Amino acid sequence: MAYDLAILGSGPGGYVAAIRASQLGLKTAIIERESLGGICLNWGCIPTKALLKSAQVFGYIGHAADFGIEVNGASANFGNIIARSRGVAEGMSKGVQFLMKKNKIDVISGTGKLISPKKIEVTAQDGKKETVEAAHIIVATGARARELPHIKIDGNKVIDYRKAMSLENQPKKLVVMGSGAIGCEFAYFYHSLGTSVTIVEYQSRIVPNEDEDISKELARNFKKQGIEIMTDAEVTMVDTSGSGCRVEVKTKKGVEALECDVVLSAVGIKSNIENIGLENLGIKTERDKIVVDDYYQTTVPGVYAIGDVVHGPALAHVASAEGIICVEKIAGHKPEPLNYNNIPGCTYSSPEVASVGYTEAGAKAAGYEVKVGKFPFSASGKAKAAGHPEGFVKVIFDAKYGEWLGCHMIGYNVTEMVAEAVAARKLETTGHDILKTVHPHPTMSEAVMEATAAAYGEVIHL
Repeated sequence: MAYDLAILGSGPGGYVAAIRASQLGLKTAIIERESLGGICLNWGCIPTKALLKSAQVFGYIGHAADFGIEVNGASANFGNIIARSRGVAEGMSKGVQFLMKKNKIDVISGTGKLISPKKIEVTAQDGKKETVEAAHIIVATGARARELPHIKIDGNKVIDYRKAMSLENQPKKLVVMGSGAIGCEFAYFYHSLGTSVTIVEYQSRIVPNEDEDISKELARNFKKQGIEIMTDAEVTMVDTSGSGCRVEVKTKKGVEALECDVVLSAVGIKSNIENIGLENLGIKTERDKIVVDDYYQTTVPGVYAIGDVVHGPALAHVASAEGIICVEKIAGHKPEPLNYNNIPGCTYSSPEVASVGYTEAGAKAAGYEVKVGKFPFSASGKAKAAGHPEGFVKVIFDAKYGEWLGCHMIGYNVTEMVAEAVAARKLETTGHDILKTVHPHPTMSEAVMEATAAAYGEVIHL
């Protein structure tokens, strides 16, 4: 059967692109070798948030006395926590199946490979092959955990994020390599349930892509919770020959040896661009990514790529946005190219981290003269009442024109607050506009207005 559009991969890039294409009248097929929803829905964004919610609930119970409530004998059932997470993921995957049927999108199970600019060969699990023809093809095959050449992921003692959310038994000691969002989220989750956790970060601070003040605050909070942090450190060897793991870590002071049950490798991702036929068509790749233009067309007309296989932040919401722009362009619309400097990033540890735009250092390096404001949640009535006074909101404005250059948050539920800054930056809202926007009281979001007031010397509650 011939289609207007065939999409290789059904993650948050692929399935969203398929639905938008169907809405625009394109006859669409989606090819998936595992489960609808891809890594994000089945092994990433969604199930990890279910795990983190369990950890948060357990933390609340442990501090129930702080809220005037007495609880005795609470314990965490690791197996049930994992089972709940898998159940949430399975439910969401069924939801995507429903959306495919609702939008009359054909789902073809199997492994796809490009054999021409308009043909994909699909091999089913039983080895049977079929050819899917389409006027346009989108590659949305995503990514997997990156493996360091000297530290092999064996799925037993050295694991990736997929195994970390489906372990049979809770480890007593865990070493986490890497302190990006994945590393920090799992460090918090396992520590909250009683695992002794050490984070090893190659760079000089954890969450190194965040504003420096955010990194310092998260490190301070993690250490206060009891998570060990080693920065300017590199895991050089993991010996798995014994009952556990012996981890050698190179630091500025020398080599240190750590003992643990499991090592979690969270050192980045590797794009799934091998064995899908890119070389057959001469599609250009560069530094593990497919080269595309502003509307995601590759170097071969009619073939496009979105999500983790192209340059840009490897985030679910980015892949979805790219997919929508791509199919709207294919359908003859005139979508606006994506502004990659206005993409929110979130880390769902406790405290949470959310940010968008320039860091303070980045804004200064770009040549801006800046006004910077901070407002601590310790001065927020809502945060204090919620029992979460840790963290702050930091805002950065261009001193000359008032452009909102960046917003960085750390604290309780801040991932639900950052969209205000994203929308305001999209609308070219100035600092004075935010300052004069009435925010509801008492809310955590007031901190955005107060931080802006601090930048302009008008803060009230500090």
